[in-house]
Amino acid sequence: MHGNIQSLPKGTKMASSVAVIGAGIAGIQAALDIANRGILVHLIEREPSIGGHMAQLDKTFPTNDCSMCILSPKMAEIARHPFIQLHTCTIVDKIEGNVGNFTVTIRTIPRFIDESLCNGCGDCVRICPVEVYNRFDAGLGARKAIYKPQTQAIPDIVVKDSEHCIECGLCYDVCDLDAILKEDAEKILEFKVASIIIAVGYTVFDACRKEQYGYLRFPDVITSLELERMLNASGPTAGELRRLSTGELPKSVLFIQCVGSRDIKVQRAYCSCVCCMYAIKNAILIKERYPETDVTICYQDIRAYGKGYEEYYKRAESLGIRFLRGLPGSVDEGVERLSLQVENTETDEVLTLYPDLIVLSVGLDPAPDIEKLAKALGIPLEETGFMRPLDDTLGPVLTIRKGIYVAGTVTAPRDIPDSVTMGEAAAMKAVKDVLEAEAYEAAR
Repeated sequence: MHGNIQSLPKGTKMASSVAVIGAGIAGIQAALDIANRGILVHLIEREPSIGGHMAQLDKTFPTNDCSMCILSPKMAEIARHPFIQLHTCTIVDKIEGNVGNFTVTIRTIPRFIDESLCNGCGDCVRICPVEVYNRFDAGLGARKAIYKPQTQAIPDIVVKDSEHCIECGLCYDVCDLDAILKEDAEKILEFKVASIIIAVGYTVFDACRKEQYGYLRFPDVITSLELERMLNASGPTAGELRRLSTGELPKSVLFIQCVGSRDIKVQRAYCSCVCCMYAIKNAILIKERYPETDVTICYQDIRAYGKGYEEYYKRAESLGIRFLRGLPGSVDEGVERLSLQVENTETDEVLTLYPDLIVLSVGLDPAPDIEKLAKALGIPLEETGFMRPLDDTLGPVLTIRKGIYVAGTVTAPRDIPDSVTMGEAAAMKAVKDVLEAEAYEAAR
């Protein structure tokens, strides 16, 4: 039996549930694996919907399977699972205790919606006159002041943005269920758990930090996440590739790799693991949909390390996608198109390119507020800013705190299959803690 559980003070009541912090694909997988063992899971997500970054993607590499076709059944299972208690729009305020007996305090941000009444019909969204920046569409689209984060959001209810709502009253009038609240307040909840899984994910590198590429100065310089939303059928352009300057189909697209990765100047010396493959994926999608479009990838070296990845890379080459070994120095504004110079390091030739659309393959940064969470948990961070596991080789989901586990990109950039695997591994560790706590309780 676990040493820490045995050492708890006599009379301590053991917990028989688990908290999973973060409801991206790693957190979802961990929650489902634990709940399917008949153990209660508190799944905590700061956003209004679960799904994480995977919900924003169009396809997954190297199979080009629809991202939401994989993810949405798992999201739906989360919503109806009897052993999962979902907390969205929720932040973890405090965690105290030890393995078998953690106390978690969470704070739920007001939705201004009666969650027991709202059925997600969307009447209020359609009538709302206010449009603001849509973070889910990476800024390419707009959303209303009352909205659902995405079409397949879980929970399937709206959220009112009190910051941008002008209180015109139209949403109150159109809602027959009276589910929209004029006033709402934060809610504090405290519960006991035997173990905790941290799966808070990542954020993408701010491309504005690479000023030489002209992001936000030139409309036809976009990030890889913006391209993902553009290519997605549910995105702001209904899946159509477009130049933001003219709305026309670009005749040439250039990908620039390692933007915010393997770059000491912006304190990002690490490789972000997925950039080569997602650039190849999007290049393939563009080439298959628009065969006449010229597609070039400027890279340092291609890191195709996973199962089927090298074959995927070769497939891209066979489609006529050009791989140019070298990174541009800067992007300049031409007469009709952007221009840039790049040295082909394989031939020592300096080329001048005039792409219609430039895509910056941005790297993966640690999740927001990860430093605050790590400090609260007593878990150290890597120099990169990600959480440090107990041992990268022998204990990748363990931490120095017994009963607290990590999964997905919280410890380092990684792809979806590896994130799912870590979620499963962390889940089994958490299940073991619950079973030991229950056995200890029964033996007392």
